[in-house]
Amino acid sequence: MGNIFNNEMNMLKALAILLVVSGHLEFSLLGIFPPYSFQLALFFFISGCLFKDKYLNEVPLFVERRIKSLLVPYFWYNLFYMFVIILIVKLIGKFWGMPISLKNFFITPFLNGHQFDLACPLWFVTQLFMTMIVFLFLMRSLKSLKDNKYFHLVFFTLLGFGAIPLSKVISVTPAALIVIRTMMSLFFVYLGYFYYHFIKDKIDIFTPKWFGAVIVLQSILWMFNRDYDPEHGIGLSYVLVWARFDEQMIVPVITSITGIWASLFVVKIMYPYLKDVKFLQDMGNVTYHIMANHLLVMYIITAIFLYLNGIPISERANHDIYWIYNPVQTTYLYFVLTMVITTYIGVLQKKLKTIIFDKKD
Repeated sequence: MGNIFNNEMNMLKALAILLVVSGHLEFSLLGIFPPYSFQLALFFFISGCLFKDKYLNEVPLFVERRIKSLLVPYFWYNLFYMFVIILIVKLIGKFWGMPISLKNFFITPFLNGHQFDLACPLWFVTQLFMTMIVFLFLMRSLKSLKDNKYFHLVFFTLLGFGAIPLSKVISVTPAALIVIRTMMSLFFVYLGYFYYHFIKDKIDIFTPKWFGAVIVLQSILWMFNRDYDPEHGIGLSYVLVWARFDEQMIVPVITSITGIWASLFVVKIMYPYLKDVKFLQDMGNVTYHIMANHLLVMYIITAIFLYLNGIPISERANHDIYWIYNPVQTTYLYFVLTMVITTYIGVLQKKLKTIIFDKKD
């Protein structure tokens, strides 16, 4: 993979994490794409773009690297947030999470990842780990069965579009949740793999006709949107972690595809102008840490606002984990501060890790 492609993917990751954080602040960076309508699908897509064929013959190496890059830091964060939440109990009297137990520490992360509320965005990490392991073995099996890209595309498309109907006909138990999420996420991983290998340098999908077609399609999809009031349902948005799609059957998959195209288009247009902005490259390099820390940073910002306005910190216990102080006036300040702080926390963590390992060597 060339440097330009890696830098573009880095910028795409930066855009994806910007979409996640803005979604948790309940506003959209891309107008007709509501929060939660495609950003996690975009992360799965990126993982597919970055998947290397050599791992099809190096399974132990792939599993080892995914454990080191995904699960090891996950459980360090799990431990950190367990202590943070215990500390918060002493301050506001509310425990933000599930009861502490071996099951909730080691098993719940793979079921729903909501054992500690402040770290709940990291549910995506364990799901990504499971998805990529399944993807590896499926690709090995499919290639041995029939090494044809269109056969593979049809197979993964059936998985993706079959996930939501499956959630309507079976009892959505914790195990079923894993199956449904994995089916849907596998489709977007393969979509990224297919894009990198068979579309990126071969077919121009960013022409005016493509742009017009995507805008028209997304405008039609907007008629299914219900994100005007919580009582209306979630519409174009969906909650993959809980397999919550409301009455929708295929709209979440389609709006994810159009959202991914829009993200690729934005990066293609903006890359020549922003490629030398180090902050964006840093952001793309530390999306894991931003995902892990942004709710804690927003929590601290809220505590500061409460203190400055003479409101007891215990007031925080009366709202959910995503609540922020006076959102009409402060949302964008939260957004900017959170992105800056979490990005540089991630950069610092990476530097410390490098220093520690360099000393060991």
